[in-house]
Amino acid sequence: MSLHLSAEAYLWFKTLHIIGVVVWFAGLFYLVRLFIYHVEAAEQAEPLRQAFEQQFGLMEKRLANIITTPGLVVTIVGAAGLLIGNPGWLSQSWLHAKLAFVVILLGYHWFCYRLMGLLAQGKCEWSAKQLRAFNELPTLLLVIVVMLVVFKNQFPTSAASWLIVGLVVFMAGTIQFYARWRRLRAEREASHAS
Repeated sequence: MSLHLSAEAYLWFKTLHIIGVVVWFAGLFYLVRLFIYHVEAAEQAEPLRQAFEQQFGLMEKRLANIITTPGLVVTIVGAAGLLIGNPGWLSQSWLHAKLAFVVILLGYHWFCYRLMGLLAQGKCEWSAKQLRAFNELPTLLLVIVVMLVVFKNQFPTSAASWLIVGLVVFMAGTIQFYARWRRLRAEREASHAS
């Protein structure tokens, strides 16, 4: 059964979907960054450690429940509206690939809640370094999903495409390198001060 959407309704669903994706990803990016700060707070002396852990725990819950998950819901509502108006997309391979990556993102979202629970219980065994690497996954998935939406069934396989993928990997590596350099510099300054 095909439901006809007016041009205006289609644009509203598209708008909702884009806004939802932006909000959802902003939340995912920042949520794991808060996890990193939460883990690093364990290195602080009391009473700072407990105060930081409580504050980060509160920030994580608010971000997840007030921004990230509602962004996910808006994304899904917008996507459902687009698919109702364009049921033919369901037979196209680019959408199958996109939905597979979205399922991975949903798993990532769920796993963030699991990590948040472990942090709240003081049982998270992930290091800040592991969390930084984990934080790069949604960036890679975002690039792939956007490319699938833009190029659809003409997904690029040229050298230029791989250059773009290489640039994304380079950017992620640069961010990791800078974080490590900053951390080592802070450790050196702390050791010189004592």
